[in-house]
Amino acid sequence: MTILVQISDLHIREHGKIAYGVLDTATYLDQTVKTLLRLPQAPDAVIVTGDLADSGSLDDYARVQHLLSRLNVPLYLMPGNHDDRANLRTAFPAHTYLGNSGFIQYTARVGELHVVALDTTEPGQEAGALCTERLDWLNSTLNALSGQPVIVAMHHPPFNTLIGHMDAIGLRAGTNELETLIARHPNVQRIICGHLHRAIETCFGGTLASICPAPAHQITFDLHPQAPATWILEPPAFRVHVWDAQSKRLISHLVPVGQFDGPHPFD
Repeated sequence: MTILVQISDLHIREHGKIAYGVLDTATYLDQTVKTLLRLPQAPDAVIVTGDLADSGSLDDYARVQHLLSRLNVPLYLMPGNHDDRANLRTAFPAHTYLGNSGFIQYTARVGELHVVALDTTEPGQEAGALCTERLDWLNSTLNALSGQPVIVAMHHPPFNTLIGHMDAIGLRAGTNELETLIARHPNVQRIICGHLHRAIETCFGGTLASICPAPAHQITFDLHPQAPATWILEPPAFRVHVWDAQSKRLISHLVPVGQFDGPHPFD
């Protein structure tokens, strides 16, 4: 059994600053880490699918590093639209898989799984994109991993969620090409994403694409095409993706953040 925990969209600010003028995202991340550390089975690795920082500053990342330092398992980072690639690399020098320049794309072996991180960010823009260079890299990487269980991780989800104001800043280029590419690789067990701050799933390219909620604020659920862009303090959660070697299946769980009454026996 291989366990990969996914957290996403931390939006951490430096000490003395809060998000949107009211939200101390660091406190929420602290609670998420505590919940993660209480899991009955320790994960083999943790991946953060983007938006670690809120402004992308080095001070933001210093606080992210401090908050995540209690995790005693391999930690994999990815940029989101709020992140700065150069500052992310500078703040986490031990994470050599981030590379020295260009897109942050890599493959990580986690137990029996191969995690393929795909960079969808465009500097200075909220929306994401996949260009020919990134898609060609993904195709070559998946060809090399043929027949082995793969999770493709990306920040911007490759599908519309029907939350209009978020879809407007979603993956705006390369979606069709990505779906065609993924369909050629049946060993892709899951596409895991962030950005939307909600638990959302759909079929995509012959596999399942899923979005992870955030540790703090969620995007308000409203499917009206002209719904305003708002956030809400619904219960936070994270994903636990488990590869079952016996059935050769990836099973994904949604774990709420916090401490709750129980567990209690049924008898």
